[in-house]
Amino acid sequence: MVREQYTTTTPGTSLERPKNEYVYKIGIYGWRKRCLYLFVLLLLIILVVNFSLTIWILKVMWFSPTGMGHLRVTKEGLRLEGESEFLFPLYAKEIHSRVDSSLLLQSTHNVTVNARNSNGEVTGRLNVGPKMVEFHGQQFQINSKDGKPLFTVDENEVVIGTDKLRVTGPEGALFEHSVETPLVKAEAFKQLRLESPTRSLSMDAPRGININAQAGNIEALSQMDIKLHSSDGVLLLDAETVRLPKLPEGTRGGSSISQGLYEICVCPDGKLYLSVAGVGSTCQEYSRVCQ
Repeated sequence: MVREQYTTTTPGTSLERPKNEYVYKIGIYGWRKRCLYLFVLLLLIILVVNFSLTIWILKVMWFSPTGMGHLRVTKEGLRLEGESEFLFPLYAKEIHSRVDSSLLLQSTHNVTVNARNSNGEVTGRLNVGPKMVEFHGQQFQINSKDGKPLFTVDENEVVIGTDKLRVTGPEGALFEHSVETPLVKAEAFKQLRLESPTRSLSMDAPRGININAQAGNIEALSQMDIKLHSSDGVLLLDAETVRLPKLPEGTRGGSSISQGLYEICVCPDGKLYLSVAGVGSTCQEYSRVCQ
């Protein structure tokens, strides 16, 4: 610091002002001043570069007051036009397309949609892979546009709510367990075949079973026995002709003359056989078949 001295004199006297022995210059001089200017110039250059990069980024990314590029911010949420690629999971409450276009979700591996509860646990998952579509959840249901359930699956049963289930495969439908349905019908001019290759086939109904072929035959084939049983009713064969072509024919010791007429005889165990018709019943004479 520079210290100044003040001297008071009386009129008529003169004093010499003392000379300052030390003089200090206030300011930045020399190399410090040049460094300061260089630093200020560098800051200006960085500011101009940052401002230019900001303008370039805004122009390249299509920033606007309503959004960025094809992404628009509206009152209802975010609106994205065109194709977009997400590198990380996307969390959204609702995703829907425009009214005049469809919604396409595409991935090189698979597309997974998860539903979580308030604790973050996955309660439902839909995984669309290259070979199969998997769904994990308590219940899977497909509804019509009117809200009617068309197909429902849970741990206990599978419910088909349509009026008709159509199977078009050449091998038909394979069921490992029981099937409950009021009607089994083939297409027009096609055959209906119910088959159990290695087990038994059972048809049960509380009020009756109706088997009808309007323009063809009904065949029941079995390697072992075919049993028709009625607990409270009767077995009725209503037709113009009833044929039993492979019934055994009874024989007796002596020879007899037959005119081609036979009668049906029944053994005590229910076995049927043929006997040559006579004036009276000949079943007793041919009873050796029952032995």
